[in-house]
Amino acid sequence: MHDDDEQRARQIALGVFAMVSTKWGLQVLTEVGTGRRFRELHRAVDGISYKMLTHTLRELENHGLITRFDYGTANPRVEYSRTDAGTSLVHTVHSLCEWSRSHLDRLLDAPAYRTGPQTSRGLG
Repeated sequence: MHDDDEQRARQIALGVFAMVSTKWGLQVLTEVGTGRRFRELHRAVDGISYKMLTHTLRELENHGLITRFDYGTANPRVEYSRTDAGTSLVHTVHSLCEWSRSHLDRLLDAPAYRTGPQTSRGLG
C-alpha cells in the first residue's frame, strides 16, 4: 500500500469509527441488516427520534456503510440495507465484543473499569 493510500485508509477508519461510536450509529447500522424500512427502524431503535434516525441514516450512507433504495412509487417506499463494508464492520465490532468477553476478568481489574473508590493495589 502506498503512503497516500495508507493515510487515506486511516482517515476513513477514523471517520467511520467516529460515526459508529455516536449514541445511535452502531445501533442503527446493526438494525438495518439486509433491508428495513424507515418506520421499521424507528420501532427497532428504542428512543431515537425521527429527526435523529434520518440524520444517522444519512451519515451511515455518506460513510458507505448502508445503501438507500427508493422504489419511486406513488406511496413513498424507501428501504435501507447494509453494504458489504457495513456488514464487515458489524462483524468486526462483534469480534471486539468477543475479545472483551474473553478478557473480561483482566479488563475489569484495570483501573478504568473498577467500581467504587479508585484505589491502588498493594498500597496501604
